[in-house]
Amino acid sequence: MKVIGLMSGTSVDGIDAAFVEISGQELDLHIEMLAGETYPYPEPLRQEILAVCGGKALTMAQMAALDDEIAVEFAKAAQKIQQDQPEAELIGSHGQTVFHRPAHENLGYSLQLGRGALIANLTKKKTVSNFRQADIAAGGQGAPLVPAIDAYWLGDLTKSRVIQNIGGIGNLTYIPAQSKLNWKEEVSGWDSGPGNALLDLAVQWLSEGKKTFDQDGQWAAQGTPCEALVKRWLKHEFFQQQPPKSTGRELFGETYLQQCWHDGIEKNLTPADFLATLTELTAASIVLSYVSFLPKLPDQVLLCGGGSRNGYLKQRLIARLNPTTQVLTTDEVGVNGDFKEAIAFAILAYWRLNGTISGILPLVTGAKQPVLLGEVHFPIV
Repeated sequence: MKVIGLMSGTSVDGIDAAFVEISGQELDLHIEMLAGETYPYPEPLRQEILAVCGGKALTMAQMAALDDEIAVEFAKAAQKIQQDQPEAELIGSHGQTVFHRPAHENLGYSLQLGRGALIANLTKKKTVSNFRQADIAAGGQGAPLVPAIDAYWLGDLTKSRVIQNIGGIGNLTYIPAQSKLNWKEEVSGWDSGPGNALLDLAVQWLSEGKKTFDQDGQWAAQGTPCEALVKRWLKHEFFQQQPPKSTGRELFGETYLQQCWHDGIEKNLTPADFLATLTELTAASIVLSYVSFLPKLPDQVLLCGGGSRNGYLKQRLIARLNPTTQVLTTDEVGVNGDFKEAIAFAILAYWRLNGTISGILPLVTGAKQPVLLGEVHFPIV
């Protein structure tokens, strides 16, 4: 089946669109990527999304208008990625997360804008969206949702692997060697903490809006990380919290960055030192997550997401890991790291339409039972 996957993450860089052909189901799952492209949001819309993620209040009318505006951009992305390609049969759209509150004693809440019904009608394609809600209704965190796919797609017969996505927020999937008896029962995953979110916000602020991110970590590489601050920041309760766990800009956003900046002033950090220290926090929080919650350090770490293109961040991650752990990108094992998340939601849509495969692992999200993910919308023809 030919499917389009659409995704925009916590960095709000734009809409990642992946056009893929999918066959098989679980261990025989086969994905061929036909096209991939990132379509930036119009800048006023991007700024509005960031403001809402940062706590800006909206009337219901304004929220509805924003929901529709995002859906229109997602539909445009789906239409553009199909140009010069065979016709797709299905769209899987994650939408744009603007609020995420993980479950504790009560049910969690997660809101993705860009409603699937409008995408379906604009594109005239069956569209699956709102993937997180069924998991939350089953008592889960609603995130991360990719580990079930990673387990079948990126496992290895003899090596244990961590698939480490570094988007705005970092999240991971741990996959034991598939030769191990009952290996599926040990697949796990959670959000590791800030990925690029704090770095991108800091770069935008320090450059007075002239830059939106630190290309290849070049600015941060000019500085020296303050290990004392990294140790202080790692005492945050999120890093100590046992999985299942998930997070977002609500926790690691502008307010948190301001606290970090005040700490940096106290230590007389230069802008480059501050960026280096934030980079170190991302690398250190990822490794702390492995050490604290995995049965052992993995044989391989496969990086994906925007942070996998940050050479300085990758260097710092390698420096903090055991020398026996090999660090690669998913590209090096045949999976495009820039579009892996978009492809994942194409697969979840494919599974949902199949109607028999749960897209979640209860051990990962905390759901009480496996459930089908996503709401199916049929276009009006």
